Amino acid sequence: MNSQEYQVPDTAAKTQAGLDAAQQQSTQDDYQAETQDILGEKMVLNMGPSHPATHGVLRLILELDGEKVTKCQPDIGFLHRGDEKIAENMHYNQFVPYTDRLDYLAPLANNVAYTCAVEKLMGWKLPPRGEAIRVICCELARISSHMLGVGVCAMDVGAMTVFLYSYTEREKTHNLCEQLTGARFTTSYTRVGGQIRDLPDGFLNNLAKFCDECEKSIDEISQLLDRNKIYMIRMCDIGTIAKEDAISWGLTGPNLRGSGVARDLRKDSPYLGYDQYDFDVPIGENGDSYDRYLVRMEEMRQSIRILRQIIADMPEGPVNVADSKNMLPAKDKVLTNMEELIHHFIIATQGIEAPAGEVYFGAENPKGELGFYIHSKGGGVPHRMKIRSPSFVSLSILDHMIPGHMVSDVPAILGSLDFVLGECDR
Repeated sequence: MNSQEYQVPDTAAKTQAGLDAAQQQSTQDDYQAETQDILGEKMVLNMGPSHPATHGVLRLILELDGEKVTKCQPDIGFLHRGDEKIAENMHYNQFVPYTDRLDYLAPLANNVAYTCAVEKLMGWKLPPRGEAIRVICCELARISSHMLGVGVCAMDVGAMTVFLYSYTEREKTHNLCEQLTGARFTTSYTRVGGQIRDLPDGFLNNLAKFCDECEKSIDEISQLLDRNKIYMIRMCDIGTIAKEDAISWGLTGPNLRGSGVARDLRKDSPYLGYDQYDFDVPIGENGDSYDRYLVRMEEMRQSIRILRQIIADMPEGPVNVADSKNMLPAKDKVLTNMEELIHHFIIATQGIEAPAGEVYFGAENPKGELGFYIHSKGGGVPHRMKIRSPSFVSLSILDHMIPGHMVSDVPAILGSLDFVLGECDR
């Protein structure tokens, strides 16, 4: 009887000991599996967020098998901006300076895209001269952004001279922006319903001179890079994005057109009178980094082509919408008329009276489709705003396209995508 009483706990102890051994072995196997990559063939490397080749505060968590990348996880969110929530707490015109800080390499294009979205909500259409001025802003921004993108990408793969050529032209675009807006970088030029001012005297002559000089520089950059053996080795068949992948991942702009998809909002959904201009939409054949470079080079030539058409046939007339209720009165009338002063005070403090509704407007920015979704309940402040930033979408494909490449290919791929973190961390 006593032996039977002690037999049960003895069996239980053995069973428990066996379970403990099995669990211990299982835990040990799991540990070995988890640490095999670290102790054996693979390692984890953090590229960024403070790294010159990541073009901003982008962190790439790379899993490496020797020099080959087997996994890539992009990590953003280091800027903590909150632009969309800021927009929901200020008047429509007050948010214009914040759009400068989205794609801060093309602030004029951001200004135009945002104000076009609000004007769609208002049901406004700019007069022809106002639209032409905005097209000038957009195409200048495209040249400026692509010049920096091409130059920095070339410098990432070792072509320092190209950056000096491209940044010289970018400085010239800043000179034109300063003449037009009074600022070189953060322009804040547009307003809902128009611009803060008309073109200054002599601007079109300076713009024509810039077009001639810039076209020569584009040709010189092409001579330096197009058939450069080292550059082609670093860019050809690197970071290839198939047409189907580009579409399914939602890419836009040069990154989509580089994969052979002829989608350009200026052609497919014309705005600001783009349907009146004669220009081509360049597309790539292979979808690699080299094709994306060629697309941007040709887009700059097409932008110059558009600018020359505007210079040759610049419309006359007003630049702003004629809406006496929601537009600021002329300054001379504000200083001499009490009613105009009161009207100015109301617009400046309460904002424009927007109707209730929902709108979305997408513009063909240098990086791709920059879209603004506005949900209004009426009044001078949006109820909700959502920004569709092209750079954010471009970064989402990194974990799909980088694995299989060498570590040295990563800077070339990042440079060819030409993103900016200001509109990712919105």
